[in-house]
Amino acid sequence: MSDRRRLSGRRRIVVKVGSAVLAERPETIGELATDIVETMDGRRGRRVVLVSSGAIAMGMARLGMARRPRAMAALQAAAAAGQGDLIQRWGEAFSKHERAAAQVLLSHADLSSRTRANNARATLTKLLELGAVPVINENDAVAVDEIRFGDNDELAAMVTPLCDGDLLVLLSDVDGVLDHDGERVTQAASVDELVPFVRASTSTVGRGGMGSKLESARRGTLAGADVVIASARAPRVLSRLMAGEDLGTLIAAQERRLSGRKHWIAYTLRPRGVALVDDGAKVAIIEKGRSILPVGVLGIRGQFEVGDMIAVVDREGTEVARGLARLSSHEAARRCGQRGEEGPLIHRDDLVVTADG
Repeated sequence: MSDRRRLSGRRRIVVKVGSAVLAERPETIGELATDIVETMDGRRGRRVVLVSSGAIAMGMARLGMARRPRAMAALQAAAAAGQGDLIQRWGEAFSKHERAAAQVLLSHADLSSRTRANNARATLTKLLELGAVPVINENDAVAVDEIRFGDNDELAAMVTPLCDGDLLVLLSDVDGVLDHDGERVTQAASVDELVPFVRASTSTVGRGGMGSKLESARRGTLAGADVVIASARAPRVLSRLMAGEDLGTLIAAQERRLSGRKHWIAYTLRPRGVALVDDGAKVAIIEKGRSILPVGVLGIRGQFEVGDMIAVVDREGTEVARGLARLSSHEAARRCGQRGEEGPLIHRDDLVVTADG
């Protein structure tokens, strides 16, 4: 079976649609809702989770803003003004097909807490069991850090393991990843093959761009999902993808799949500090999967407590791994370079290698 034909068997699909598309073509909402319902009806038990940008863009239009504002209060105001419009439009579009659209607003804090993330997982699971389409967006009106740093490409990648997604479709205003000659790249074995083709984003309403989509694709493939970057303008794009048609750029799921917990450690939590390790520790981490012992740590940056996620870097400052600290920053700094039996800085069960090797 070809990689494209394989997509027909995917049962938990996460679809993300961006602000630029919805702002330029509002009719996309109705078209995509029809496409999603057709996709769900095309195979018994197939379910779709929708991650929809657009609240800030719709709020900008409602409030008469010509360009995306930079001030935090203005961003929050636009999000507050637009979120109601966004879910109303999705609700009306799905109701025409007798499907319920269920609004789910998430912040980074919701997903960085294991308890709250598990609550979100349970909610999504029940909504899918009931045949509803969860419509997920960042809670931009109150989540300050998410407006400034995050985007919904990242959120879609976080949601994929949360709902056991096996296909992530990132819909954009381009046909896929374009090579240096402007031709669509149809397929790639890994994201690294596509990084050289990244161009700067020119959107005035969205936060993402192709670089953001490729990083989200990397995270999605490590969660065990195939990823497709395709144009939201293509008619019935989702149904055609599920039928094996050559649309967009397909990036294959990685064989080295991370568990849900390790994916959460590496790609949901944010580093609270940094541990600088020597060459021996770097080799032990990457090649042998060992815990990080204080004897191999050259220095500590930042302040963190037991259980916080910290980044691990080599002498050149290149990130090697991420993991949950079993020592506070104060204790780790005190024990740098020391041998002992008191335990590791990061146990291998809580460690995720992020270097290519």
